[in-house]
Amino acid sequence: MLFSSTVFIYYFLPFVVLIYYTLLRNKRPLQNLFLLGASLAFYAWGEPKFVFVMMTSILVNWMFGLMVHQFRNRKKLARVTVGMDVFCNIALLFVFKYLTYSGALFQRITGIDLHIPTITLPIGISFFTFQAMSYVIDVYRNKGKVQTNLLNVGLYISFFPQLIAGPIVRYETVADEINNRKETLEDFCDGFARFVVGLAKKVLLANSFAILADQAFDTLA
Repeated sequence: MLFSSTVFIYYFLPFVVLIYYTLLRNKRPLQNLFLLGASLAFYAWGEPKFVFVMMTSILVNWMFGLMVHQFRNRKKLARVTVGMDVFCNIALLFVFKYLTYSGALFQRITGIDLHIPTITLPIGISFFTFQAMSYVIDVYRNKGKVQTNLLNVGLYISFFPQLIAGPIVRYETVADEINNRKETLEDFCDGFARFVVGLAKKVLLANSFAILADQAFDTLA
């Protein structure tokens, strides 16, 4: 689902805003649960099977976060745990982004005939993978409170406004806002205005320039 699509602008976004600010007003746990469900639905709209990749990432990093917090007074063990978390996340990223390319390169260099799988790249995998690592690393650095609630970690990693196009949000910058954020009419209006300006740049400028760029690249090819 794209931010400039009809489905997002006329159906998804109004539905989320309406439910969040009316039926769930002043009910923070339910708001977080609703936003998590909306974010997973947003991600699953195009390729439903890949939502399980992200859910696995959420579960694994939540567990590593708890382990790092438990080992806080045992520095070496905590560092090893962070290292394992980074390895698991980078391995996930490697499998989906670079395994096919690496296999083809190895086959070209060695001449060994390999069965190279074609792996479809999940959209936004780089963003949510590095964001997941940020959670564990910031917990280790004591820059954010560990989340014992799996759903809160899921919300941080999968939050739909920055899920597929970034930017990567450091956990320490939003750790307190997961449960203690404050919404005001002024902030809402500022956010809405920023969204409208960004949407106009995307539809009127970026999409038009993309047509010219594609034609130019086709000519060079």
